[in-house]
Amino acid sequence: MVCAGVPWCLWAKSNSLGPPAMYNQIRDLAFADEFITAQLVENPRDLSVEDAVVVNLSPEPLLTGADHPAIIPAWKSTWLKGGVIREGQRAALIKVTQPTNLGGCMFRGWDWLGNRIKSFPRDTPLFISAQDSIGTVTTDPFVFTNERKIPEAEQEFELKLNLWWSPGDTDCFIHNEHPFLEVHTQIHGTGRMQKFTERDATTLYEDVVMPIGASHDPFCRVTGVNQWTYPWHRYYAQTDAVWLAVELHPKA
Repeated sequence: MVCAGVPWCLWAKSNSLGPPAMYNQIRDLAFADEFITAQLVENPRDLSVEDAVVVNLSPEPLLTGADHPAIIPAWKSTWLKGGVIREGQRAALIKVTQPTNLGGCMFRGWDWLGNRIKSFPRDTPLFISAQDSIGTVTTDPFVFTNERKIPEAEQEFELKLNLWWSPGDTDCFIHNEHPFLEVHTQIHGTGRMQKFTERDATTLYEDVVMPIGASHDPFCRVTGVNQWTYPWHRYYAQTDAVWLAVELHPKA
């Protein structure tokens, strides 16, 4: 994944709205390794993408394509193969490049969730990567949750990313507690984001299929200042799967 026809980092021309912006600032994310390519791109501009899931990590649209431009909406994603990011604010580019023995992630520093949550079922193979705090973002939580279109009360959030891995046919635990806003993007394999009326798998009422490159709409609803509620929900790994968690943590 390299810049097409432009230097690795390019200074934008000054304008009356503020100082110059730096294009195509690229760094590896904390969970990148020999099995997974994972990069953060700030201010992408004319950036060639050989093969990766591209996640728009901003409240503004991300423009892709050349002869036929396309839009990745805020907090959504796509799978580019020989594509180009024309312009945007911030994006993640992630690809599983070595699927063989990918499940050995626990020997490469990934943590079993049961080490963090004592009540987590011991027979559930759900593993979390290192988390990367990638900066701040300003948005209206009601716009993030699609409860209104025009921002009215924007606030600052810390943006954090991490990956999850589970083998096929894994129930990744029904829950409804999150002190942050979140969405997920499918990176490898196939999964499902599911909603339930109770903490019981037989009460399923919505089933969102997650192929590679898909991001679901936010499940939460805003109920107050820095308060949001989630339905009972879970991720279900239909095949061996890797998915990205995008978390927006309110700043004090």
